Amino acid sequence: MMAIYGPLRLILDVAFFIMIAHIIMSWLISFQVLNLHQQFVAQIWYGLNRLLEPIYSRIRRILPDTRPLDLAPLIAIIIVISLRDYILPAILF
Repeated sequence: MMAIYGPLRLILDVAFFIMIAHIIMSWLISFQVLNLHQQFVAQIWYGLNRLLEPIYSRIRRILPDTRPLDLAPLIAIIIVISLRDYILPAILF
């Protein structure tokens, strides 16, 4: 079982940190600390969006429309934390 637990835990940890980076970067772009006209910043931003948008779009279909506030990243992080810290250890042990 540890052969399954280790890689799944690693995948969930990486997903968690990618989501945190995306959330922090979105705040920095919103408060105009980062500028999307810089090529490096734009490449990272669009790469993170392409990586996370399939996850967020599925969550957005379920959630009610809260147009100025996007709750999909919050729900996604709660799901990843729940899987990583509570559900995965309970299933495997």
